[in-house]
Parts: sequence; C-alpha cells; structure tokens
Amino acid sequence: MEPYFADQGVTLYLGDMVEVLPQLGTFDLVVTDPPYGETSLGWDVYPTGWPQLLTTHTSSLWAFGSMRMFLDHWSDFAGWRLSQDVVWDKGRATSPATDRFRRAHEHVLHFYRGPWRDLYHQTPRTQVDKRGRHSPATTRHAGPTTQSEYGPSTWTETGTRLVESVLHAPKDRTRSINPTEKPVSVLELLISYACPPGGTVLDPFAGSGSTAVAARHTGRSAVLIEKREVQCETTARRLSQGVLDLGGSL
Repeated sequence: MEPYFADQGVTLYLGDMVEVLPQLGTFDLVVTDPPYGETSLGWDVYPTGWPQLLTTHTSSLWAFGSMRMFLDHWSDFAGWRLSQDVVWDKGRATSPATDRFRRAHEHVLHFYRGPWRDLYHQTPRTQVDKRGRHSPATTRHAGPTTQSEYGPSTWTETGTRLVESVLHAPKDRTRSINPTEKPVSVLELLISYACPPGGTVLDPFAGSGSTAVAARHTGRSAVLIEKREVQCETTARRLSQGVLDLGGSL
C-alpha cells in the first residue's frame, strides 16, 4: 500500500481506516479524535465499531469525545477497560444548541487491554514550589509516609507534581487548519503518558495531522490514516515544512 506522504518519522495514508488498518501492523498507542456524530455536517458521521477494529493493533487507546458520544456508543468499547478520563478545557465555549450550557470542554478517555502492569504508562510531571505553585523546584528532601485512598505510600519531594487531569489549552481559532483540531500541547501529554520513547503512535482519524506533530515533539513516530483527501493535502504540506509547530492548537 502506497502512502500519501512519508518521511523518516511519519507515514500518512489516504483512505478509510476500515480498509487501511488491516494492512498495518501493531502500535504502541492510538491517539485519535473520531467524528462524534453530533452535527449535520457531512463528515460528522460516527464510524460505528471503530474501537473494535483497533483491538488487534494496540493495547492502549486515547480517544477524544463528548460524554454523549461515549454513552451512545459504549458497546463499541467492549473488550477495552477504562483507565481514566481527562478533560480538555478549551478556554472558549461554543454550542450548537441555545437551550443548554455552552460547552467549553471535551473529554479524553484512556482505554487499555491486557494486564495494566504490562502497559507503558508514565504520567508527565510539572514543577512546583513548596506551596504547590508552578515554579522551578529549589529543594529536594525525603517525605513522610502518607495515607491515601489507595493505601499508605512513601513519597520523595522532588519539586514536581503529577500533571492534573484538567488540561487548560485555549484553542487558537485564527491559526487552526481544521475546525475540530486538538492542541498539540495536549496531545504531547497524552503521548508522553502512554507511548514509550521511540515508540509509534497511530491516529486513524488524522484530520490535520496534529498527532504527528506532537509525536515528533516527543521523540515518537506516527502513522496516520485520513479519508478526506483535502485534509491529507493540508497535513502533507504541514509535515513537509520540516519545522516544529509551537504553541497550542496549530
């Protein structure tokens, strides 16, 4: 199968993931933003059964979506176990309806298969001062044994904390090249968490290629599938520039 675009670290295929995926191998992680099926736009048709198609290609999956999407199609995730949910705070609310709260967030759920201990997962950390504020760490000292909901644990103060589950990343609508584009900064965190360094990420609904940009930033490879040729053209131009995208949603 001939790729639409390829360089040393990214391969892009033009086609429907149902047809392309069986020709591919296995991946360390899937990160994707499928159509939610919540609007009347021609491309916004939820692809029924897509999570099941991934079960022979990966054991780790980050999926963007609304709560409605996940609940309406929960049976599609049979065979997957839910690890956690993360919220992307978009910084600006939009709504297709006038009788509901304007939605300023989207969910990102992490699913996995097989034993958790065998799955790569490394939560990114952020630097804080002793009062929990984000700043460069200045001291390191042994901490006490503490009691949490998961039982006693011993921790060592390093001046860092686990990144919180609400990710604040305002969408730059003036620079986006896809109306549903996700911030590179958010994708970097998801990839760093669940894909080992030097591993390969798959995005079967690639859109404008932000997953590949984030993979490049974090030292991973990426394989993309996108069925809209106009999006493939845009993504190929973006990736062939040979420069790093900086900032939020690019």
